[in-house]
Amino acid sequence: MSRFFFNDRKQLVNDAIEGILISAPHGNLVKLDIDPAIRVVARSDWDKSRVAVISGGGSGHEPAHAGFIGKGMLTAAVCGDLFASPSVDAVLNAIVAVTGDRGCLLIVKNYTGDRLNFGLAAEKAKRYGLKVEMIIVADDIALPDNKQPRGIAGTALVHKIAGYAAEKGKSLSDVRDIAQQACDNLWSLGVAMQTCNLPGSDDEEGRIKQGHVELGLGIHGEPGASVVDTQNSKAIIDTLVAPLKEKAGDGRFAVLINNLGGVSALEMALLTKELAHSALKDQIAYLIGPAPLVSSLDMKGFSLSLLRLNETFEQALNEPVETIGWQTPVAFAPLRTLAHTAIQDRVDSTPSENAQVAALVAGATQTLVDLENRLNALDAKVGDGDTGSTFAQGARDIAQLLQDKQLPLNDVPKLLLLIGERLATVMGGSSGVLMSIFFTAAGQQLQDGKPLADALLSGLAQMKQYGGADLGDRTLIDALQPALEALRKGGLQAAAQAAKQGAEATASMQKAGAGRSSYVNKENLDGVTDPGAVAVAEVFATLAR
Repeated sequence: MSRFFFNDRKQLVNDAIEGILISAPHGNLVKLDIDPAIRVVARSDWDKSRVAVISGGGSGHEPAHAGFIGKGMLTAAVCGDLFASPSVDAVLNAIVAVTGDRGCLLIVKNYTGDRLNFGLAAEKAKRYGLKVEMIIVADDIALPDNKQPRGIAGTALVHKIAGYAAEKGKSLSDVRDIAQQACDNLWSLGVAMQTCNLPGSDDEEGRIKQGHVELGLGIHGEPGASVVDTQNSKAIIDTLVAPLKEKAGDGRFAVLINNLGGVSALEMALLTKELAHSALKDQIAYLIGPAPLVSSLDMKGFSLSLLRLNETFEQALNEPVETIGWQTPVAFAPLRTLAHTAIQDRVDSTPSENAQVAALVAGATQTLVDLENRLNALDAKVGDGDTGSTFAQGARDIAQLLQDKQLPLNDVPKLLLLIGERLATVMGGSSGVLMSIFFTAAGQQLQDGKPLADALLSGLAQMKQYGGADLGDRTLIDALQPALEALRKGGLQAAAQAAKQGAEATASMQKAGAGRSSYVNKENLDGVTDPGAVAVAEVFATLAR
C-alpha cells in the first residue's frame, strides 16, 4: 500500500495547489483559470510594472515553487505533475499572463524537460513581442564529471536574489545578470537514508540498505553518486562539508539547510548543530533553515547549499518577503549560554537511630524486594511488566541507606522527606514520581505538626491531584486510601485488613482509569489484581506483623 494521503491521484496536484492558496497567510496568491492541465499560480497583487520572475517545474518539491511566490520573490510559478516538467503551453500562458513591457526572467532547474519546455515557451513568447530571458540553476556538485549538473535546493536562493532585484525595479538584463551571478557562486550537495515514496506506488523495501546513506541522490529519487556506510550525524555533515568547502573555496557564505521532506525537526536541529561545529563554521555568515525549501516528497534526507556572499546578495537575502515558504536568514553565531547556579534541592538531615522505625523500614523494603517477580508477573498481564522491578529498585536504595546508617530514623518528618527525594531519583517512570510526591507531601505535613495518619492522607491527596487517579481507578490507591483511613481510626491491624480488601477488589474492576492498565481491554483485566495495590497490601501486612 502507498504511504501517501490523497483522494484522486489525477487531481492530487490541483488539490494540493488549492490547499496552498487558501492557506496563504498574505492572501496574495491566485491560480490562473485557463485549463485543468495548466497549473499556474501567480501574485494577485502584480501590476506588471517591474520585471516578472517566473520559475516552476515538477510538483512534489513543496514549498517550491508556489511557496516562493509573493512580493520580493517570484511573480508566478508553473506547476507540473509530480516530478514532471510543466508543458510548453503552461509556461507560455504564465509568461503572457504576468509579463509587461519590462520583460520576464525564467529561472529553471537544470533538467532536460524543464530546459526544453521553458526554453521553447520563451521563444514562443518572444513572438508576442515579450522580452524573455532564462537562466539555468546547476548547483549540485554530487557528480563532478557531469557536464549538466542538476539544479536542486540552491534554486530557492536564486529565486530570492532575482526577486529582490526585480522588486527594486532593476532592468531585465540586470535581474538576469544578478541571478546568473548567484548561480555562479552556488554549490549544493544532498544525502538521504531513504528515497521518496510516490503516491499510488507500493510501499516496498528501499534500495538504500539499513545503516547506510546515499550521497548525492537527486530530488526525484535518482540514485546517488556513492553510498556511505554510516548514519552518524557528525560524519555525514563532515562528508558533505568537505567537497562543498573544496568547491566553494574562501569567502563568507549563507548556508541553506534543506529538509528533503522526511527528516524530523529534532534531527534537523541536530544536523544544524553539527554544521555549526564543522570545518565550515568560520565561514558561515547566515543560516537559512533548517526547513524544507526544495523537498522531494517524503525523502528521508537533507541537503546543504552554500552561497558565496557579496553586498548585493546579503541585502537580497535579508529583504522581507510575502511568501509561504521562504525562511528568514539567521546571522550565525556560536551557542549562547547564561551562567546559572544549579538548585540543589536536597533534604538536609542528620542520620539518627530508632530501633522501632528501623524495623518498620527494613520490613517494608524487604517485602518489596521479595515481591519483585510476583508483581512483574501481575503487571505483565495488565501493563508493561515492570512494577515489581520499579518498586524493588526504590526499596533496595532505601534499604542500603538503612544498612549504611544514613537515615534520620529518629526524625520521621525528615525520614519521609528523604525517602521522597531518593525515590524520585532511583525509581523509574511515573511510579517513582508518584511515590516521591506521596512521601514528600506527607513529610511536609508531618513537619507542620499534623498526626502521622493525617499527614499520610495529605500525601495521598497530592498524589491523586498530580497523578490523576482516584479510588476505583484500579491503582495502588484502591489499597492505600482505605488503609490510611483505617490507620487513622484503628491502627496498623485495621489498615492491613483494609489494604488487603482494597487490593482484592481491583481484580473485579472492569476498567482501569489511569496508568498503563487503562489501555488494556477488560477481558485482560478480569480476575487480575493490580500489582501496585498488591504491593501496598503486602507492605501493610508486614508492618502489622
